[in-house]
Amino acid sequence: MTDTGAAALAAHYSRFRVTDRVLLTGHSHQAWPDVAFDAQKQAWLDAAEHVDDKWGRAFAVADEVRAGYRRLLDDADGQITLGQNTHELVIRFLSALPLGDRPRLVTTDGEFHTVRRQLDRLESEGIEIVRVATREGVGADRSGAVADGLAAAVDDRTAAVLVSSVLFRDARIVEGLDGVARACAQVGAELLVDAYHSLNAVPFSVAEMDLEDAFVVGGGYKYCQLGEGNCFLRFPRECTLRPVLTGWFAEFGTLAQAPGDGGVGYGEGHLRFAGSTYDPVSHYRAASVFRFFRKRGLNAVRLREISLAQIRRLAAAVDALELDPAVLTRDRSVPLSRRGGFLALETPRAGEIACKLRGRGVYADSRGSVLRLGPAPYVTDGQLDEAVAVLGEVAAGS
Repeated sequence: MTDTGAAALAAHYSRFRVTDRVLLTGHSHQAWPDVAFDAQKQAWLDAAEHVDDKWGRAFAVADEVRAGYRRLLDDADGQITLGQNTHELVIRFLSALPLGDRPRLVTTDGEFHTVRRQLDRLESEGIEIVRVATREGVGADRSGAVADGLAAAVDDRTAAVLVSSVLFRDARIVEGLDGVARACAQVGAELLVDAYHSLNAVPFSVAEMDLEDAFVVGGGYKYCQLGEGNCFLRFPRECTLRPVLTGWFAEFGTLAQAPGDGGVGYGEGHLRFAGSTYDPVSHYRAASVFRFFRKRGLNAVRLREISLAQIRRLAAAVDALELDPAVLTRDRSVPLSRRGGFLALETPRAGEIACKLRGRGVYADSRGSVLRLGPAPYVTDGQLDEAVAVLGEVAAGS
């Protein structure tokens, strides 16, 4: 996208004031287009007009959101359950696993807190957690090292592998997930892929990646611009797992049966992993944003082109600052083409620098010693250059 194109797109984000400040939060919280505000109002109006009969309309909107995620996943066959956050979906997945018979879970040491914290807690209750290192031996010549480590760690005591497609700390893409899927299939283990940092940043195809038998979790809070309350769990169409943590929506289609008739039943399709009553406002917002993106041709491939161009511009400008590596540097062992939608910079002052940038109208964030700069399609080249100039002054102590 040209600078003119980004400026034209920015006009549709007036309520987030994207022209008045530099929002490099694209990896964490992208601005919402103005159409999302109108959609939220429509949700209120539908509730006021239809009262409890609003649910027919709400379910239709939810179907539209499912269709949007299906397009992003390039998935014609899987089922998609929606949830308010990924945690509620991950724990339903975990509750369906035969952990009594297979008390072993394989993951990495680079997972987001949703998975990391929950697995830490399960470990304290006696579940064996195997963590594959994400930093050792991973470079331009070892792009599949993490996936190889995961596949090698799977055995017949393993209930599941849980791994991100893009690591949240440094944006490295985990390549070779098809090999992990094959290793899981050989022993009857499940694979859950966290695709949150892929959707609308790095094209993700269930079909091309041979993940038809995998579970995929993700959401729209980041690159999709959908805001809170818009997460999903994709699971294989023929899945027969029975989550222990199950909501009454999972009974739709079986409610005519008397309680206790034949045990706990599960509805068809996406209802297997369904929860319970939810606030549908977030889905109105999501459906409107999905429409907005399609109207403007902002598909995953185009957004990746825009993102890579922006990240390369940021990286080149940061390199041109020629800062002392002890002050701020970046890992060049993995090319930017093998990273996701943000630039990760190493600095012992990451939190301090992020705070000072915010004070000067440049919004970024940090994770430990990593300062994360996440562009978005409405950010202009001029804003990117401005952000790096301010970063240079802040890092130098000005």
